[in-house]
Amino acid sequence: MTPMPTATLVARDWAEIQERMLVPLYEAVYDRLEVGPGDRLLGLDCGAGLALLLAAGRGAVATGVEADPARRALARERLLDVLAEPPAAPPGNRPYDALLAFSPAPAALAAALPAVRRGGAVVLADWGPAERCTVPSVLGGGPVPRDLDALVERAGLRPDGSGRVFCPFGYADVDSAVRGLLSTRLYDGAADASLAEKELAEALHPYERPDGSVWLPNIFRYVIARMA
Repeated sequence: MTPMPTATLVARDWAEIQERMLVPLYEAVYDRLEVGPGDRLLGLDCGAGLALLLAAGRGAVATGVEADPARRALARERLLDVLAEPPAAPPGNRPYDALLAFSPAPAALAAALPAVRRGGAVVLADWGPAERCTVPSVLGGGPVPRDLDALVERAGLRPDGSGRVFCPFGYADVDSAVRGLLSTRLYDGAADASLAEKELAEALHPYERPDGSVWLPNIFRYVIARMA
């Protein structure tokens, strides 16, 4: 049997271990927007598509954008409509009602906005305050949250509320935690991947429970804005 490419294995770890950790965030946003039948959603950096599946479960029509080929392939295995880059215009002249993006790059956000209807919701999310997030400290400095309010202002959007959601990362054991956290791609810049994996495993030991599981509490913040 031919071994899977590393990128495919990492993508599967994301889909099978890590992606579900953000379900409380997705559900809180969908509740806030009252997502339901007939709504059209566009998800930036949708990964393997779990957020899209949750929206579809509420009756919405959800389309994703995912640049990583391995994650995009997994999303399409779930029979989801996933694009390699944001659409230049609303498909079929039917703009999206909402755009959802986690830690979006300004260029990707700007490219996607023309596909959203006037008055449509734009939801941006990222890590919450550093003192309320375990993962950044475990990652040795970890991700620096984007200034979501500044992104809204620069994009010319109208602020329309915000919220915080408790998203604990729970794993069966240290090995699962390492694989899940590495699948976030926050360690992609490490010069020595094996060393990064070892250091991460060591950093996780203080968060082990007596049964061997790992528990990492985190708070995520989201902001809602509206298209002018």
